[in-house]
Amino acid sequence: MKYRRLGKTGLDVSVIGLGTWQLGGEWGKNFSSLEVEKILDTAREMGINLIDTAECYGDHRSEELLGKAVRGKWDGWILASKFGHLYQGSFERDQCWSADEVQQQLEKSLRSLQSEIIDLYQFHSGSNQAFDNDQLWTMLEKQKKAGKIGHLGISITSGNSEYQEHQTDFADRVGAEAIQVCYNRLERRAEEKVLPSCLQQDLGVLARVPLASGFLSGKFSGATRFESNDVRSRKTPEELSRIIAQVEEVRREIPEGQSMAQFALAWCLLHPAVSCVIPGCRNPEQLRQNAQAADLDQVSSEHPLNVV
Repeated sequence: MKYRRLGKTGLDVSVIGLGTWQLGGEWGKNFSSLEVEKILDTAREMGINLIDTAECYGDHRSEELLGKAVRGKWDGWILASKFGHLYQGSFERDQCWSADEVQQQLEKSLRSLQSEIIDLYQFHSGSNQAFDNDQLWTMLEKQKKAGKIGHLGISITSGNSEYQEHQTDFADRVGAEAIQVCYNRLERRAEEKVLPSCLQQDLGVLARVPLASGFLSGKFSGATRFESNDVRSRKTPEELSRIIAQVEEVRREIPEGQSMAQFALAWCLLHPAVSCVIPGCRNPEQLRQNAQAADLDQVSSEHPLNVV
């Protein structure tokens, strides 16, 4: 495994992290505590040290499974979670951005995770109106001083460029030291303004959905149908056809001997702003394959930096 500094946080994070939205039950599978324990054992074995979760991944379900698996022994892990949404059922969330609401979320996350501190606590896909709330950030700064938060970050929404740019540009004003952004071979808008701004400000970057919700694993075709409890089932047939066509174009770029998933992860890591990619996984074997992408040194000339 290789490690990079997460911007001005000073944390050394594994370049391959572990995303855990799937543990909340919205990706077509319900996980047991034993399955999560095996995944975390494999992550530790492979040198992965960053875990990213959120309060709304199944009403703290992801956090609870992680807490049970670790049993409060978080030494050696870098734990990232998020705030701002209240789970109301599969694919349904309420917005909760007041200082009091977020403080309650923080306390519940700490209990669920069985941890005294969250190393990186991230504003989660909110509007600029929710972001520009001095009372919220004042409360969070107090929680840092109380030792419940290590560093603040912003997980910017993937659907609004205005939100992305404003929140990234004003990260320093609110005391945020890291940005989480959607970035993969099919979704490159972050290259235009977000990633350059992160480099300028020395903000660490977590690249989420680096496998484009699993499509860049190369396992799916136009005939694939997802279960109703899988977030990907919400895509229209037209959207699926477009994505599959893009994936097939990427497939032609892959050097011999590399899997598509490893190629996609390594491609993201070539950008100098990216500290860590956070793919999810369904089992230890997928996690092992993801982790091996840290050692790849040959990817596509289609990268924005033309690095081969």
